[in-house]
Amino acid sequence: MHEHRLVERMLNILNEASRKIAAGSDVDVDLFEKAIDFIKTFADRCHHMKEEGELFPTIEQKGIPKEGGPIGMMLHEHSIGRGYVRGMEEALRRYRAGDKSQAQVLVQNARGYANLLAQHIMKEDNILYPMANRVLNDADRKKLDTRFERIEKKEIGEGVHEKYHHMVEELESGAGIAQE
Repeated sequence: MHEHRLVERMLNILNEASRKIAAGSDVDVDLFEKAIDFIKTFADRCHHMKEEGELFPTIEQKGIPKEGGPIGMMLHEHSIGRGYVRGMEEALRRYRAGDKSQAQVLVQNARGYANLLAQHIMKEDNILYPMANRVLNDADRKKLDTRFERIEKKEIGEGVHEKYHHMVEELESGAGIAQE
């Protein structure tokens, strides 16, 4: 859940940048490139990989259903989120190539992603994770923590968490967004 708080801060940045573009400002290409990097690396390759590769299979073995249950819904939403990110990447690429109409496509995908992930995080924090806590024992949690650390080292490397915390702080100050 701690990682969710950082993702929420990035969602606030995306929403603020999208609001400015919708109000007529130019696209801040650097901001969106950094946001996409954060989402693909921190949110997806680190956080979602931990869930998909370790947490979800473990709690499914403990009786929380995948098909027709909360795990299946979370996996589906991860997939939808990846589609929004691909949409942002493509719109940004076309915008950089001179197609300024892509600014609105970028905004639509950024807002779609931010809205999806905000609801997704709420469901995980308030429904799925409490369910997981009820079925996991201390040994399960310790094993998951070890596996999560291995995923972080293998997938994103040492010091990357800190890099993305710093990036979010930098983007917040540049976008005029106060940290809560």
